[in-house]
Amino acid sequence: MKTLIFGAGNLLLSDEGFGVHFIQYLQNRYSFPEDVELYDGGTLGIMVTHMLEDADHVYLVDVIEAKGEPGEIYRYEKNDFMLGKLPIKMSPHQIGIQEVLTLSDLRDRCPEKVSLFGIIPQSYDAGVELSPLLAGKLAGLAELIIGELRADGHLITPIM
Repeated sequence: MKTLIFGAGNLLLSDEGFGVHFIQYLQNRYSFPEDVELYDGGTLGIMVTHMLEDADHVYLVDVIEAKGEPGEIYRYEKNDFMLGKLPIKMSPHQIGIQEVLTLSDLRDRCPEKVSLFGIIPQSYDAGVELSPLLAGKLAGLAELIIGELRADGHLITPIM
């Protein structure tokens, strides 16, 4: 079973780059087996549909516009996407995860499991660093996703 951890975002707009910073965080701290791929999707949107279609389980990490406070993380699953239940708007670089997954579903290539971890940004100011609030959320989200991967049988080790 191939698992993809896909981080999206624009590194030039502080918190908008959370998903990409998350991928970099994982790459610098953990060693992953061959069946777990980390991918910096940047702002490519629909151009990386093939990455999603080649995986059995996808973890998407991105900023979202939703009711709540900056730094709050929400989790959505595939059925939420496919049934249009997401009460949020994905970040502006996205064509829309619903559209990408619907296209994949029509082609009978939609991943079996899709989980979105969306975080509410504090700042979209120009800058290559996350706000301190969102930077402080990287470790907790990493622990959560690493825990799930280990529970699924993936051997993930910290880099010393």
